[in-house]
Amino acid sequence: MLLAIPVAWLQLIHQRVKFLATLAGIAFVVVLLFMQIGFREALFDSSVQVHQSLQADLFAISPQYKSITSQQSYPRERLYQALANPNVAAISALYVQFGKLKNFQTGQKSPIFVFGIDPNNQAFNLSEVNKNIDQLKLADRALFDSSSRLEFGPIADTFRRAKKVVIEISPYNDIYEARKLEVRGLFKIGTSFGVDGNLIINASTFHNLFTERNAENIDIGLIKLKAGADINKVQFDLMKSLSINRKDIRILTLNQFVQMEKSYWDLRTPAGFAFKIMVTMGFIIGTGIVYQILYSNISTHLIQFATLKAIGHTNKFLLGIVFQQALMLAILGYIPGIIISVGVYDLTRDATKLPIMMTGDRILFVLLSVTLMCLLSGTIATNKLRSVDPADIF
Repeated sequence: MLLAIPVAWLQLIHQRVKFLATLAGIAFVVVLLFMQIGFREALFDSSVQVHQSLQADLFAISPQYKSITSQQSYPRERLYQALANPNVAAISALYVQFGKLKNFQTGQKSPIFVFGIDPNNQAFNLSEVNKNIDQLKLADRALFDSSSRLEFGPIADTFRRAKKVVIEISPYNDIYEARKLEVRGLFKIGTSFGVDGNLIINASTFHNLFTERNAENIDIGLIKLKAGADINKVQFDLMKSLSINRKDIRILTLNQFVQMEKSYWDLRTPAGFAFKIMVTMGFIIGTGIVYQILYSNISTHLIQFATLKAIGHTNKFLLGIVFQQALMLAILGYIPGIIISVGVYDLTRDATKLPIMMTGDRILFVLLSVTLMCLLSGTIATNKLRSVDPADIF
């Protein structure tokens, strides 16, 4: 009987303008959830792009390490001690520091993240970097991240035309003299909430630029293992041998290194907390919007509901109508919402260079969230319907 006459659908489309406004409200909630979840996931994904671009099996860091953008160095000799393990094939030191890159068009200086590497050992698993690694064997040469934000100027475009760009970079505190570098190659890592662009130079140039840095102290140690070595066993052995007398080094797998960075941004930064609250508030606001829509619909059609009850239909039948409406609104509002969200994602990615993309997991999560939101709103809205008395209405 419930499906014989589409009462739920007929009630929804009875006032077409109101129905379309209702769908617009649901679509707005869908876009709101997609954007909040998208930015939150972009926060995590962007923060570990560097980690996933490094070529190593294990990573040696300071126990004081918080995130890759916070300088926490330790003695380089501790990394060399890892070579005593027979399963270690090679090691490489990585230096990181913020500098200020001058836009050659506007003269404006902007913070850029600088990596100092040994060009004789591949530190990155990026083909664009390794293809041009020989360029870094000479002093004052650099590779520039073409995914950097626009405030650095048209460095990538100029390089593609001329195959050479001279840039000017200085230490972040501007205490020491600026240094001119030649860009001799491009690569792609991408930006994050803490980094607007990236630059790779050799370790010697790095210390000539950041003269306050001690070459004996490194930021991240890259440890490559021999083929067939058990990563977890080597990690355990290195931690045991290197921490006998001193506790100034930690050895992590790539997964642990990535999770540490994500946890930092999620738990120890205002951005992580803010996005978590925004997603929760988006769900609550969406529930409120849908509740108002369903409650208004029940109030508008209260006489019809009372009539159905008077001719013998049970509360279960009436509640089923409301829940059908909730599901219809969830699905019909979701369709335009996801279409708009895809477009907004593309615009946001182009404008911010952040890795904000539509994924299958995200599509399913928002669909389930909106469905749950509508059903929850329907449950609350039916309180008025349960108590309706045909005698009072007529």
